[in-house]
Amino acid sequence: MIEATRLTKRYRGTTAVDALTFTVAPGRVTGFLGPNGAGKSTTLRMILGLNAPTSGSVTVDGIPFAARPRGLRHVGALLDAQDVHGGRTARAHLAILARTHRIPSARVDEVLDEVGLTPAADRRIGGFSLGMKQRLGIAAALLGDPPVLLFDEPLNGLDPEGVRWVRGFFRSLAAEGRTVFVSSHMMAEMQHTADHLIVIGQGRLLADLSTAEFAALDSAPRVTVHTPALTALTAVLTADGAAVRLSSAEAAEVTGLTAARIGELAHRHSIVLHALTPHTTSLESVFLSLTAGHADHLTGGLR
Repeated sequence: MIEATRLTKRYRGTTAVDALTFTVAPGRVTGFLGPNGAGKSTTLRMILGLNAPTSGSVTVDGIPFAARPRGLRHVGALLDAQDVHGGRTARAHLAILARTHRIPSARVDEVLDEVGLTPAADRRIGGFSLGMKQRLGIAAALLGDPPVLLFDEPLNGLDPEGVRWVRGFFRSLAAEGRTVFVSSHMMAEMQHTADHLIVIGQGRLLADLSTAEFAALDSAPRVTVHTPALTALTAVLTADGAAVRLSSAEAAEVTGLTAARIGELAHRHSIVLHALTPHTTSLESVFLSLTAGHADHLTGGLR
């Protein structure tokens, strides 16, 4: 379990993280979301003891991570898949990590197999694609078989098959009772991967909800309509409180009315409809609405 209490980080005149309080519970995948510059990476670095908080605290299973002598046995983390020595092989990279944390060398082959890198184990990392480096980073995080796992943008560079694999793999880790904390900007994938979401903007907490509760924040129905009488239908729908955005001469997106209500109004006014297409709720639409005005508040490359 990860627990942050009024966690704050300031850099000169900039507040990167502003009094964040949240809990990342075991047994589920928790997505960590926010626009660029929201403070996600800074928060992850404070969890790992790489950055010291200006105030507040964050603990992993009750104590600061920096207090643990062999961290990989307690927390596995992937912060930057590119931050690895390109001249080493995948096997050598993991073997060095294992040796420094007193992890049995047999574990190296186990995690290489788990992430599908056994065929590339003796290739130099410099020749790896970004997706392969992401898999190697995940393997390194798993090396100590830790109960807590942190991943910063682990889907970058993965092909569709790799994304599906990561989705299922993270869920299987959570099902084992581990704490899985995933920072990502890929909203569609978080909708399929995360059980719970923590959303921040300008360093402040915006939402701490289950994925279902977060999706329910998008309460306004949206429907695409196709009709040869778009002008007449627009007048009828706006009079009933809808917002209508034209997308072509015979198509529009309607917000605020259900497909059933639009059909009833069209029938009542003898307006021909060619199609009504309701939109399913997406995390992306809720996210964009919630974080509007909260992007890029940091400078100097902080995230």
